Amino acid sequence: MIIWVNGAFGVGKTTLTRELLDRHPEFVAFDPEGVGELLQQSIGARVVVRDFQDWPPWRDLVPRAAAGIADTTGSTLVAPQTVVVREYWLELMQGFAELGHEVFHIVLDADEETLSARIAGSGEAVEWRQERLADYLSAREWLREEADLVLDTTSASPAELAEQVEAALSDKAAHLRTTADMRKAPRWREQRGRSYTPRDLNPEPTD
Repeated sequence: MIIWVNGAFGVGKTTLTRELLDRHPEFVAFDPEGVGELLQQSIGARVVVRDFQDWPPWRDLVPRAAAGIADTTGSTLVAPQTVVVREYWLELMQGFAELGHEVFHIVLDADEETLSARIAGSGEAVEWRQERLADYLSAREWLREEADLVLDTTSASPAELAEQVEAALSDKAAHLRTTADMRKAPRWREQRGRSYTPRDLNPEPTD
């Protein structure tokens, strides 16, 4: 499984990722931004874009790289990365699905004032990140729709957020086990288009 931690800059993606890795040493960190840095070295001077996610190879390589790491290690990956273009997100999800990997999509959220204050306080690419905040706010509605779990980081501690993630993952695992068991169960008297009567369900014994 790939645990994808999405949300605006300053919302706490890296902090939650570190908390999850500390609590679960069996998890492996995967940084999709590293794929962007690789592409920047290769094609950045030739194909200028606003964001490395605009390069089609990024959307193609990220699922492949993550799947390769997950398959090699047999581990759950935690990937913190902001993706606010819906078409790009759907393209990534299609790539993961084709490779047979499920994504658990977490969206971290906070109010605009809190996010802006955190970006300003970080001292890191403040102007660029403030400009990208508008992109996140425009995408917030569909992100929440596409999320498996939405968490408000305004006042919650990293430990509290991690506990909510763990609970949601546990529920997800239980659901997957139940679904798998149902698929394995024999389907007696399954006939398309037939309706059953009480006599069918409780047949009388025969000699």
